[in-house]
Amino acid sequence: MAAAGRRRREDHQVRFTPYLFIAPFFLLFVVTGLFPLLYTGYVSLFSWGLVDDAPSFVGLANYAELLGDERLGSAAVNTLSIFLLATGPQLVAAVVLAALLDAAPRGATGWRVAVLAPTAMSAVAVGVVFANLFGPRYGLVNEVLGALGLGAVDWQANRFGSHLVVAAMVNWRWTGYNALVVLAAMRAIPPSVHEAAIVDGAGRLRRFWHVTLPMLRPTLLFVVVTSTIGGLQVFTEPKLLDPQPGSANGGASGQFQTVALYLYQSAFETQRLGYASAVAWVLLVAVGALAWANYRLTRRLAGPDR
Repeated sequence: MAAAGRRRREDHQVRFTPYLFIAPFFLLFVVTGLFPLLYTGYVSLFSWGLVDDAPSFVGLANYAELLGDERLGSAAVNTLSIFLLATGPQLVAAVVLAALLDAAPRGATGWRVAVLAPTAMSAVAVGVVFANLFGPRYGLVNEVLGALGLGAVDWQANRFGSHLVVAAMVNWRWTGYNALVVLAAMRAIPPSVHEAAIVDGAGRLRRFWHVTLPMLRPTLLFVVVTSTIGGLQVFTEPKLLDPQPGSANGGASGQFQTVALYLYQSAFETQRLGYASAVAWVLLVAVGALAWANYRLTRRLAGPDR
């Protein structure tokens, strides 16, 4: 009986010990992720001021107000425009950079550190540098355009121009990170696959297109989904680009105000926590839908499983 009881305890230890090891992650997720998410949904059902001790229940009125909010519509268009300008070029540049790093004969570690360096830079520093580079009067970019005989652009006042600047800041910070993720996947491809392609007479470009890229599909799916999630939540870059420091207005007429900026403005400038929570939930649903659509589209473009 004693031996049977000991075996039973050992079986329970073997069965439940792994769950104890991963339990801290799920506890932290519930406290810092799931609870704020659900509580935000609860707050969105109230007319709740920033310092309001007695919020009033309004049901879905905040969501109904969102449908006629022109400012939110403008912010959604800005977010989508910046997302398209940033994500597509970023993915292409990441794959090209990874291929170049994979083929680099010397100084590979130094090149990888250089590529990753922008990711480690402070977002504030990046914002200050780019705001000066694209300055309307003395910015380097306008100086180059002038040298080429082209007119200067007021990058902060022009809607499309400001989107280009924000997309450039996002690409500067995250292209290197994504390139290293893709490079790690490239290095995991068995050499025998490339050797078999070489025996079949495939050149470098053909091997890259028909061997490397298809085998990168899981990694590219990961990069696409994470880039989609990050691209639709752009906040720091447009906030730092604003000529009025600290403003969440996204320019004089909101020409580069994103949904995340509008959410922040609704919560902490106009002090409407209930309405801002409704915006947060709509943003969550939009991010989830676009990430899923991107996932499905990328899977379809990449072809069937091998």
